[in-house]
Amino acid sequence: MKVKCDFCKTEYNLDKAPASQVKCALCGNTWSPALPPRKNTWLMFFASLCALLSAIIFTVAVITQHQAKTASRGPLIVNVENIETITDQDGKSHIVINGEVTNVSGYPYAVPDLIVVSSDGAGQVLAQQKFMPSAAILDSGKSVKFRHILARQPIGVKKISAKLADLEVIQEDK
Repeated sequence: MKVKCDFCKTEYNLDKAPASQVKCALCGNTWSPALPPRKNTWLMFFASLCALLSAIIFTVAVITQHQAKTASRGPLIVNVENIETITDQDGKSHIVINGEVTNVSGYPYAVPDLIVVSSDGAGQVLAQQKFMPSAAILDSGKSVKFRHILARQPIGVKKISAKLADLEVIQEDK
């Protein structure tokens, strides 16, 4: 414990809190040093318990939210990686969509047809094109890339996205 003389400001290091007044060895001043605040062990235990419970609740909330997001999007997700324009040998421009389908579940799933949706700036669907991906069944945690050249595009397309055709998820009793 550190104590400081009130008069000459000399500092002393003591092994424990003094039981009575302290006399300065330099100036002779005698004073009663303030005792350090006593730590309440029950209060410290309660604060630690609250912190632990908060951490557990936070972890459960994060895991639950992640599972809810995974469940709401289904076992298969489609990710469009890029969209490019190519020109064929006749000089016609075509739009190519590249992406991948990923199985985020713990089970193998059959990959349904993919649908490319072309929309205008207001989100109105202008055209849809269905195509088959290169894999029929996708194992748990695996992905399959796709590349599709769009047949033709209507005027006014501002957004191109891909989605899965109707996917029927079979619930298993556990």
